[in-house]
Amino acid sequence: MKRIILFLLTNLAVMVVLSVAWFVISKVFGLGVTMDKTGINYGSTLVLAAVFGFGGSLISLLMSKWMAKRSVGAEVIEQPRNEAERWLLQTVERQAKMAGIGMPEVAIYDSPEINAFATGASRNNALVAVSTGLLANMTRDEAEAVLGHEIGHVANGDMITLTLIQGVVNTFVIFFARIVGYFVDRVLLKNQGDGPGIGFYVTTIVAEIIFGILASIIVMWFSRQREFRADEAGARFAGRQKMIAALERLKLNYDMPAQLPAQMTAFGISGHRGSLGRLFMSHPPLDERIAALRHGQSSGFGARAGTVQ
Repeated sequence: MKRIILFLLTNLAVMVVLSVAWFVISKVFGLGVTMDKTGINYGSTLVLAAVFGFGGSLISLLMSKWMAKRSVGAEVIEQPRNEAERWLLQTVERQAKMAGIGMPEVAIYDSPEINAFATGASRNNALVAVSTGLLANMTRDEAEAVLGHEIGHVANGDMITLTLIQGVVNTFVIFFARIVGYFVDRVLLKNQGDGPGIGFYVTTIVAEIIFGILASIIVMWFSRQREFRADEAGARFAGRQKMIAALERLKLNYDMPAQLPAQMTAFGISGHRGSLGRLFMSHPPLDERIAALRHGQSSGFGARAGTVQ
């Protein structure tokens, strides 16, 4: 789950910081004020919500590679030091050419967990990272399929699509949080001043956090659909049986404690069931993914099986 949880938390943090900046600018400089004692200006509020909402997701996207490297301590392979690193570079290079994308950075991070992830701001500016646990516990065929899965995420433009979805979600989170803040400030707290009171600011920030968590259901749904397409990409680049074998290996190690930081879980190959149920799962159950591959099915927005777009 690592890629998407990291993106979500970074996005939420950036969005809250931008909202505080919005409050300061509105209060001190009188710019961007969207409400006064006469009521709330819905048009201006929606426009500014879109600016800040898409701003938060775009900043998260641009920071994604840097955050990923920092969060797991990934070491980028500049010059291969052994045969395993040489094989990694050659395999990623070959699959990137097959997918028609630029060569991603390739990194290894220290973790006993069998996992890998890909992230980056564009198809030609990506990072593919694998754990030491994956290299130690998977066969070359299985690891090749996992790398193909991650290259599929990059080739499918999943991070760009996620950014657009998150921008739309952010816009409505910010917009409705301000409506709730205005209601609490004016109706419940009876503030009759020329501008919003402290109740508006506190309520808005709390509402943004709550709405942001609920809105993550949409992003997690998107994540689950994209996993099927990435599996199909792994089948295309490495072979269907290799991809099935890789998922079955993950299933055997399913109970191993996750070592990746929580904010990076949605970016990984394996994914784990969350305690809040399927709505908050970034990955479909492994049994469903294996069954889809065996039946040649793809659940990625109607895409043909084995097609990378």
